[in-house]
Amino acid sequence: MSDSERKDTDEQAEFRRYCRSWIAENHPGDPSVRLPLSPLEIMTTEQMDYLQRWQKAAYDAGLVGCDYPVEVGGAGRTDCQRVANEELVAAKTPFYPNVIGLGMAAPTVFYHANEALKQQLLPRLFSGEDIWCQGFSEPGAGSDLANVQTFAERKGDKWVINGHKVWTSLAHFAEWMIILLRTDKGHKYEGLSYFVVPIASALGKGVTVRPLIKMTGETGFNEVLFDNLEVDDSFRLDELGKGWQVAMTTLLHERGAGELVTPRAGGLKSASSLSISSRSVMDLASKTTRGAQQASNDPLLRDRMVRQLIREEALKEHQRRARVPALIDHPMRLPLQNKLLASEIAQDTAALALEVEGPAASLYLADENAPARGQWPLAYMNSYGMTIAAGTSEIQRNILGERVLGLAKSK
Repeated sequence: MSDSERKDTDEQAEFRRYCRSWIAENHPGDPSVRLPLSPLEIMTTEQMDYLQRWQKAAYDAGLVGCDYPVEVGGAGRTDCQRVANEELVAAKTPFYPNVIGLGMAAPTVFYHANEALKQQLLPRLFSGEDIWCQGFSEPGAGSDLANVQTFAERKGDKWVINGHKVWTSLAHFAEWMIILLRTDKGHKYEGLSYFVVPIASALGKGVTVRPLIKMTGETGFNEVLFDNLEVDDSFRLDELGKGWQVAMTTLLHERGAGELVTPRAGGLKSASSLSISSRSVMDLASKTTRGAQQASNDPLLRDRMVRQLIREEALKEHQRRARVPALIDHPMRLPLQNKLLASEIAQDTAALALEVEGPAASLYLADENAPARGQWPLAYMNSYGMTIAAGTSEIQRNILGERVLGLAKSK
């Protein structure tokens, strides 16, 4: 019996059996399209269509939104989303494409929207029929989120939005955006309000989405421009001027420290994909020649690979500890550490793989001579998105130091 099964309640144990049975009967098998490294790198409609069909099937089976009330499209269970996630990942299923919707928009809408808006938005968010994006960062407001300047001016029951958002992952597919807007230029924090905005229906009518080409050559990021976009006041979440507090709900869940568990699947790889792990680097080293010997025989590389393996195993134990209430000494510490460590370990693993490849690491995806089909340079470049997203690693360390350890604020 696994650790998770020993800790299951009767409801969770029954649900776990159901999940395993459903996955066994409905696993899609080898993907019919090349899957990107993560949902944030989805570029083609073929990829999105395939992944949306999978999320819809999982939602219809009750494996997405398990802990949300039935009234808003959930399954009304108690602490069962974690069970579904564990079984879906263990079975190596496709990931869900609506990562921003599930991890950020859903809890924010649930905690801060009126009932009518919850019932309108959440079912199609859970099913993946409506893809969501996040409108936080701007050209002059990245880590200093409270400095956003995209402005919403009130006109009766409407708001007119003008401004510019950047690094907007999935905006090229999104029907909806969660967005932090300035509604009062006289106050920094109290002048912020939070809205949900329909953007797909407003393309060319107040909304422009432009792709941003990353250094990988991919186009997962976008910039979104608003030119007199008019939205109804009913799309505002919480009270006017409470945008900063609402944004904290979003960021806590994005960092894995929120109350609701984000629906998650994953593990299925395309034939051309790789697993970002130290064991994959070890396999690469065993196939790579350095001088007259295999790279795996280099004592310095061997030492670094083992150290990286130790870090990965420690992270797994850290995640196990986070599931035991008696071992949680602060509600934010372990989840925030997990975000920081996981993103940096992935980046360091990819960097180590490039050292193993040596000069061949300069060969990229289109080069038939590239080791591992050029996937390691792609993984390394993409890793920077994760050490920046949800607040840079430096921001995460500040939060841990100030809010968890109680240290003085940095100047």
